[in-house]
Amino acid sequence: MTATQISVIVVSRHRPAALQRCLLGLTQQDHTDFEVIVVADPQAAAEVAALAKPIKLVAFDQANISAARNAGLAQAAGAVVAFIDDDAVAEPTWLSRLVAPFSDARVIASTGYVRGRNGISYQWKACEIGADAQDHALQIDALTLRAGTPQLAVKTQGTNCAFRADTLRAIGGFDPSFRFYLDEADVNLRMATLGLTAIVPEAQVHHGFEASARRAANRVPLSLFDIAASTALFLRRHQSAPDLAMGLRQLSHREAQRLSQHRRTGRLNARAETDLLLSMAKGWAAGCTEPLSPLAPLVQPKTGFLNFPSFGPSKGSVLCGRFWQKSALMNAAKHSAQSRVTTVICLSPTARPHQMRFQPEGFWLQTGGLFGRSTRDGPRLVFSSFQNRILQETARFAAFRPIN
Repeated sequence: MTATQISVIVVSRHRPAALQRCLLGLTQQDHTDFEVIVVADPQAAAEVAALAKPIKLVAFDQANISAARNAGLAQAAGAVVAFIDDDAVAEPTWLSRLVAPFSDARVIASTGYVRGRNGISYQWKACEIGADAQDHALQIDALTLRAGTPQLAVKTQGTNCAFRADTLRAIGGFDPSFRFYLDEADVNLRMATLGLTAIVPEAQVHHGFEASARRAANRVPLSLFDIAASTALFLRRHQSAPDLAMGLRQLSHREAQRLSQHRRTGRLNARAETDLLLSMAKGWAAGCTEPLSPLAPLVQPKTGFLNFPSFGPSKGSVLCGRFWQKSALMNAAKHSAQSRVTTVICLSPTARPHQMRFQPEGFWLQTGGLFGRSTRDGPRLVFSSFQNRILQETARFAAFRPIN
């Protein structure tokens, strides 16, 4: 585990409950030398201030994640700056694993893996981003250092990434023209020739997809304006001869498929789909005409390092039981979570799929049926004794959090 001081930046806008849960997860990190910077709307910032924890607060209420991240970067005193979304919760080993590769002077960035809404299956693994704004999947299962070019670089996931702070400032930080979408990808291509990017599969966060001004809680988009604008802007910045017609066709095809899926499941009606396609057209037009402004290097912060209290290397507890024991398990977990990383596995005699969620009380809760599947691609029926199923489930997350 590295001794490098780390600044963790959390950007939040109008999601105070999710932000509080994210911060609670950070208190259980096994890394002991990091600070937390919260960039949030005034109401959420006030609620964080009421926690009376050593957190650097920046009041910011613009719908521009790049500008918000730069505001956090201006307060970051760590040699490495890490980012996690407010609707995500980090595994206790996340930060120490994510920043360990920076002990190699060649490493300028790192990224980890992201688990999705059920807390078990993966939402993101490893991929590269091309100058054409297309993702290219990578089959990587162990720590990998990878070089890039201005045309193809490792894509760091915005909810699970870190950068060498001086390098990020030297390229001008995040481009505020990317208000949402492709903001990290733009950084990745601009940094690509300056060093290596580490892919760290075991540095993991759980990402919940909370509702926002751009997306409903069921993942239906509320607007495609910023996605389209950022895509057009990205192509203009990174392709020597941008093929905007091809870019628009690729974007239209991808979004049409996504909207069609929402239509089939009844989450989207024809009128809403038309409005979304119209917002995409307007966003594309804006991205094709927005000026490509050069980015000046960002200045060094004037604030000192503010250590955030965390568990540090700690013990873990796994509490297991049947669904009729859930109340007792929850009460025991609330007490245990005060001093150690705690996981509850509560199973019913059914085939219900499993899910894992970090609770507002500070412990992890896995629920589902004794015979239900854990991962989305697993068998629908799992025949196992209670004891063996507990052992199987515990073995799956034991690589990421303490269990005994």
